[in-house]
Amino acid sequence: MDAIRVSKVENVSCTKNGSTLVGTIHLTAHHLIFRYDDANEKEMWVPYPLISLVTRLPQTLQGQCPLTFHSRTFETFSLAFGKETEAVDVFDSVKELTVATSVQQLYAFFYTPSPPLPTSTGWTMYSPRDEFLRMGIGSRTKAWRFTDINKDYSFSPTYPSRLVVPTRISDTTLQYASKYRSKCRIPVLTYLHWANYGSITRSSQPMVGITQNRSVQDEKLIESIFQTHHSPESRALAGPVYGATTTNLIIDARPTINAMGNTAKGAGSENMDHYKDSKKAYLGIDSIHVMRESLGKVVDTLREADVLLASINSDLPDSIPGLAVLDRQALRRSGWLRHIQAILEGTLLITRNIHINSSHVLIHCSDGWDRTSQLAALAELCLDPFYRTIRGFEILIEKDWLSFGHKFMDRCGHLSSDKFFISPTEMGGETSSADAAKAFLASVQNRFASQNHLKETSPVFHQFLESVRQIQRQYPDRFEFNERFLHQVYYHLYSCQFGTFLFNCERERRVGDGGPPPIERTVSVWDFLNSPAEMEQNMNPTYAPELDDPTSRAPKTDMGVLFPNPKDVRFWHELYGRTDEEMNGRPQPPQVMEPESILSEEDNGLQSPPSIPLPPSPASSSTRMRRPRTRAYRDLLPPRVDSFRPISTASAFSLRGLTPTPPPAASSSSPSTPKSSGIRPPDFFTNSSVKSVWGKLSSNASAALSVVQEAYVGVAKDLRNTGGESESHAKTSELSGRDTLRAWGEDTAPAPSGSGFANPWNTTTDTSESSSSSTSPSSSGIFDNPWGTLSRRAGTLLSSSPVTASPSSTHTPTQQRPDPTLDSAFPVDPAVALPRQRSLPLESGLSAMTLDSVAASTRQRQQEVASDPPKPLPATPKPASSDIDPLGVGFS
Repeated sequence: MDAIRVSKVENVSCTKNGSTLVGTIHLTAHHLIFRYDDANEKEMWVPYPLISLVTRLPQTLQGQCPLTFHSRTFETFSLAFGKETEAVDVFDSVKELTVATSVQQLYAFFYTPSPPLPTSTGWTMYSPRDEFLRMGIGSRTKAWRFTDINKDYSFSPTYPSRLVVPTRISDTTLQYASKYRSKCRIPVLTYLHWANYGSITRSSQPMVGITQNRSVQDEKLIESIFQTHHSPESRALAGPVYGATTTNLIIDARPTINAMGNTAKGAGSENMDHYKDSKKAYLGIDSIHVMRESLGKVVDTLREADVLLASINSDLPDSIPGLAVLDRQALRRSGWLRHIQAILEGTLLITRNIHINSSHVLIHCSDGWDRTSQLAALAELCLDPFYRTIRGFEILIEKDWLSFGHKFMDRCGHLSSDKFFISPTEMGGETSSADAAKAFLASVQNRFASQNHLKETSPVFHQFLESVRQIQRQYPDRFEFNERFLHQVYYHLYSCQFGTFLFNCERERRVGDGGPPPIERTVSVWDFLNSPAEMEQNMNPTYAPELDDPTSRAPKTDMGVLFPNPKDVRFWHELYGRTDEEMNGRPQPPQVMEPESILSEEDNGLQSPPSIPLPPSPASSSTRMRRPRTRAYRDLLPPRVDSFRPISTASAFSLRGLTPTPPPAASSSSPSTPKSSGIRPPDFFTNSSVKSVWGKLSSNASAALSVVQEAYVGVAKDLRNTGGESESHAKTSELSGRDTLRAWGEDTAPAPSGSGFANPWNTTTDTSESSSSSTSPSSSGIFDNPWGTLSRRAGTLLSSSPVTASPSSTHTPTQQRPDPTLDSAFPVDPAVALPRQRSLPLESGLSAMTLDSVAASTRQRQQEVASDPPKPLPATPKPASSDIDPLGVGFS
């Protein structure tokens, strides 16, 4: 071989998966072989078509000349040579052997299995007549027929030689209809459902164009397809009438904008005004170019992780092969899983329409050999259990991929390109200026010449295998083959060892160009995969074929039809040589919501994560309100249904039932009230719709809490500056700023008589029958007691006899004060939203409750807290004459 400049190089260091070993490299006509000096290590064989990128790096400080290889199987390894001439010779030799100019140079035309494989029926295992007869063509229904219009591939060069079309359509009609479809790929049958007469047909896009062309023959052909379930020639008349014609679908796999854009090129999508009894759906699956770029981002992320791991191990004395440095966020940004999800969504739509609606589906994209093959094959895999066996899966690939003309040669890029071989400089060292100019011109010519070839590459079949893996992972006991079988199919897709995946259509495989056809010169990959040694490793031990019995009514049976979940998609980590946790992250356990965090339908709120701190209030914080310990009093409260929990507190804030009160006329602010910082309450406080409040909040929890708190304080300032009636003031007194609050027990000026205000921290409820409320300096303050409602809430739950206020209490309003829980527009506790109770009367601001029940509950809570008493509050006197603690927080 003239291309091999050096066939053997010794003392080469190979770095792979973070470990470095020394061995000898051998270059053959079709493989790069690395044999380790350690006899325990297995030789590494790399077929040249598997090489996707080779980079020759400059000489290192240690005097080594490295070559970095990236393979199509997502593996990376580096070879370090002691001499630069050896590295250059290996680099140039691999380049010459990888960049083939003809398919005849690939390994499949030289491969001879030794010993011979036990079977040699791979090229003939798929027979169109046998497969369609298995579906029931000619036996179960007479609505379809075989046609030999393309027997010599003159009708449509990219279509199979044997086609199945409606019986009512003649070959003459097909000839006229072919002019209206791109590449003459007319709608033909690819699957007939076993449970009913629903069908999957496939085609290419119609040639509509800007002038909105139409074809009567094409319209008649599709109309006949959609009526095959009740065709006069069909035996389906004896059974139930299947096929709701309104659910017959024309599936355009492209995004809508792409389909409309092709109209300018003379193509486009069907005008549904001319196609009766059918609807059209766009699936939005992106083009081959978007898929290529998406997978390229995944590959770049994997390569960056490999480079980072190699640099880390080179800096450390001991290598760390298990170190995970993969950027999962970059993997998500690649959009690869989003594309897989779109394909599975289309598969689910087709499967439901065929099996549940008993209708027909016509699938096409642009030319009908990329996205169309993906959707048709995946839908058949879900509908027919036969295709989930090893033999059935091989027939499925032969039928919908090889026979219907997927361009394997172009999409896989088997001939490679010089662009994938990068050296630090093409004109360095001792080369002359003439050689440098010649090399430069050659590189420029190659760059322009190879661009068209590279634009045709796309991981279409790779996406299909990865989508099958998603379904296999969701239904692990419904496939006869395991993950290794799919991995082997992917490996030999690029190894070029067999002739199965080398060509673009059936004609190129079965018709020779002046010689024997490739099916006679190459070995089929199915002969290798069906060998006993491979079958033993590819069988799924958990396969349960009894679950596919359509007559079974046992648990987990579904008539053999699978409905994949498009949301449950993960990277096929085995294919990429990574762990599941490294690529997909650790699976999150299901989160169980506490009763107090369940949102009511009226709230429609957002729940904040507990890691985000509560933003500070914009109001003055010179005197801060002390909150009681939350663990003690939480259990006394009834279950909270509506909650918007501030972070780091156990209370809940809700806007349910909020009825805004029009602010009175503005008055001069008191000296104790700080000036507003220019914060204007948002409009949602003047809106009667509560749900619209949460629609305006950001998904960021801290920002949402800031908006609510700023608006809360702003409204409080406006209401605090008014001189309205005492009743409206009492309703909104909870909205006052923190600067007006006093510390526990701090003396304040007495409020005007009848104002209904009290120290918010004064517990005026006396649960002892013989004791009365004593006078305290803090019994008359600026606020109603918001915590007094806790005892009232407990009373409504534990309930029974009413309790009246003691005559000696200093808090004696001029008239009976209404219950704030009944009249107020806001909850009495601004931080706790409690359900309203209207069943018991209230007297003098105190609720009806059973003293013995509350006392017993309080003593029990005090015993629980005794083991962990709260820390004493500095400079805070005890409240006078309180035999019990209605809050259950204890006193220091």
